[in-house]
Amino acid sequence: MGPVRTKFFEFTQDEIDYLTEADPQLGAAMARLGKIERVIIPDLFAALIHAIVGQLISAKAAATVWERMQNRLGEISAHNLARQTIDEIQACGLTMKKANCIHAISSSIAEGAFLLEEVRDLSDREVIQKLTKLHGVGTWTAEMLLINCLERRDVVSWGDIAIRRGMMKLYGLDSITKEQFEKYRQRYSPLGSIASIYLWEISFA
Repeated sequence: MGPVRTKFFEFTQDEIDYLTEADPQLGAAMARLGKIERVIIPDLFAALIHAIVGQLISAKAAATVWERMQNRLGEISAHNLARQTIDEIQACGLTMKKANCIHAISSSIAEGAFLLEEVRDLSDREVIQKLTKLHGVGTWTAEMLLINCLERRDVVSWGDIAIRRGMMKLYGLDSITKEQFEKYRQRYSPLGSIASIYLWEISFA
């Protein structure tokens, strides 16, 4: 097996048009930015590990660690990572806490104690409920899997600092409350994930 396979999150012009009508400010930003190619990971296990790697660190730092893991450890699969020692995982640039989590989750999935593939058939809420039973997986990590693997359409993560920053930049806010965030999230529904892809871009622009 080579590097983890990726693809782009698929969305249509009709969906962009829907969001433009629902929120003209977002629509203007989308028109200015053009079609964004959001890289996602179709494999559930690899996407989960990628999300854990990305917890509380910059996108650049996460990309460095992710590349190192693939180069040093090989295939990003439950069976392969379960075979590695925690020290070998940690040596890729992870905290010991994350290395422990990744090893424990890999072992649980490899042994069949946690049936990860089952999440494909669950609702967004059920996916979050199931995944957050895993040690080291919180709501943000589960939401990233919903967007960056399952291509679910309506996820806007309050726990994502860059999403909040993108909203603040888009609407000219110095800060954002949960209530304001919820108002915008509902405005984007049922296509919040596509709005999220643009909010990330706005945040880093």
